[in-house]
Amino acid sequence: MPITEITERKLAEYIEPKIREFHQARAKRLSQLTLQDILLRKNPYLYRAKDIQTAEPFVRNILDAYLSSQEEGMFGGFLEGLAIYVCREVYGGRKSAAAGIDLEFEKDDTYYIVAIKSGPNWGNSQQIARMRDNFNKAKKTLRTNTQRRSIEAVNGCCYGRTLRADRGDYIKLCGQAFWHFISGIETLYVDIIEPLGREAREPNHQVQELYAGLVNKLTRELLEKFCEANGQLDWQKIVEYNSARNLPFLNRHL
Repeated sequence: MPITEITERKLAEYIEPKIREFHQARAKRLSQLTLQDILLRKNPYLYRAKDIQTAEPFVRNILDAYLSSQEEGMFGGFLEGLAIYVCREVYGGRKSAAAGIDLEFEKDDTYYIVAIKSGPNWGNSQQIARMRDNFNKAKKTLRTNTQRRSIEAVNGCCYGRTLRADRGDYIKLCGQAFWHFISGIETLYVDIIEPLGREAREPNHQVQELYAGLVNKLTRELLEKFCEANGQLDWQKIVEYNSARNLPFLNRHL
């Protein structure tokens, strides 16, 4: 049975400062980014195959791809923390100390160990096998140290859906099913939307200003250092900078 219900006020008290921190982290990352960061980390062949011919679209493409992967990671951490907080408030859940396990709690005479992921399509076969192994090790430790009769493993995904929950040795719950599982509230998956957006507008505007300035700055650098005399992008130089084994002009460029 639930210890208590998670209220709108409690959700807002947790979410709103975390969203401000998320935007602060975005702004900090933008202020630190260099052309070197994104040229070295993104696939130049992809953008050549897309026939990008001008500097600003190239910068926006590689910058957006880089930032998207960074922000997915940061926001995934926030969602994991939110899930643990909600479960702690409702069922007395706690952050697990077991490798690969994020959350532990007891509900209806069953002890649950939970690996939290952002979305349903999070891993390849090796990563899923590793999760299964972590579940089995955690179950073995718990059964050795306690007299708990029933231990269930759950892969909880903060968004999305799955048509098959029962995966044999663990259960996969996504989106509404997962948030209901850790809170007892059917509508929690949509209830968190309002406090997510409440503190977003002003800090996001500041991030967008930083983004626009960075696009202009990186575009200028790209034109100066990776364009031919006729103004066209020098794709050979871009690929060499990204991938060449030895690059004599490396330090002269960035």
